[in-house]
Amino acid sequence: MVGDGAERTVRLTGDWTLQALGGTGRRLRQMLEREPAQRFDLTGVERLDTAGAFALVRAAGDGFDPEQVTARPESERLIGLVTEAARKKPKVKREPRGWHEMTVRIGKGVVSTGYDAFDTLVFAGHLLIVFGKSLVNPARIRWASVFSLAERAGLDAIPIVATTSFFIGAVVGLLGANMLREFGAQVFAVELIGIAVLREFNILITAILLAGRSASAFAAEIGSMKMNQEVDAMRVLGVDPFEALVFPRFMALLVTIPLLTFVATLAGLVGGLAVTWSVLDIGPNFFFQRILEYVGPTHFWVGLSKAPVMAAVIAGVGCRQGMEVGGDVESLGRRVTAAVVHAIFAIIMIDAAFALLYMELDI
Repeated sequence: MVGDGAERTVRLTGDWTLQALGGTGRRLRQMLEREPAQRFDLTGVERLDTAGAFALVRAAGDGFDPEQVTARPESERLIGLVTEAARKKPKVKREPRGWHEMTVRIGKGVVSTGYDAFDTLVFAGHLLIVFGKSLVNPARIRWASVFSLAERAGLDAIPIVATTSFFIGAVVGLLGANMLREFGAQVFAVELIGIAVLREFNILITAILLAGRSASAFAAEIGSMKMNQEVDAMRVLGVDPFEALVFPRFMALLVTIPLLTFVATLAGLVGGLAVTWSVLDIGPNFFFQRILEYVGPTHFWVGLSKAPVMAAVIAGVGCRQGMEVGGDVESLGRRVTAAVVHAIFAIIMIDAAFALLYMELDI
């Protein structure tokens, strides 16, 4: 330090870099606290980086002005930039509270729903293009993948679908028998079981079980491939992921859900028969005779007509969520959960829409 008390100048020399600083900045600050300086001469500094400039600015204190520095032009510019950055205080963003927070969350939800709807339309359009190409040229279909997925996603689900439908049919029969017994109309429990199982519960139970079983599996499988960049590798090799991953799963469910619906129908009727036989003493011959005469095949075809739509929804939701997986495990878990929730919600909504449609058509 040179000069008198009115105009003291601090001369710095050597390298003021991160590697060479050590405790120099701390010692300079202690010296300036005892004897403040008005000028800083950096003409003797050979190398200067942001760490050295920040050490000088911090040692000089809040009253430091870059105009007090005499140095090479590049060093003066660096000190000016560091001084400006050091003086900027971070802005604390106040989080919205109460009513404001609720409106923000609603707005974000609406925007997210719009983006999801757009992405769903893009996904459906791409899938329709692949479906059209496969119809024109069936040789493009990966039949080995279709049959393998049909076995894993469909045929392996027969035990759980049959067991669940059996108990659903038994519960419907038991409730119907207890309620109708009060009116002396126990025999109509057969029609109740037939209509409920043939028209609604067979396809609903099948679709909901496959939404939890297959949609989550599709999302996890494709999502894992997305995390490992296997999907990107397919695109680099010229393979369409929709043709190799999405379409075989779509075809597998399109084939297996009608079969599982038929199995669920038989299991539900057997469950209802078991209850009516044991509680109401209605034998199998009388039970199936009333099913044929008073229920008929129309309700069965109404239930079965929903199967292709349910298959498309389950496969589409599961595969789309899998394709949206990012590069971390948290994203995979979130998308698998979303696949199950969205699939079940869509199934309930579609079933309600079919019910309204058939009611208007008087079917």
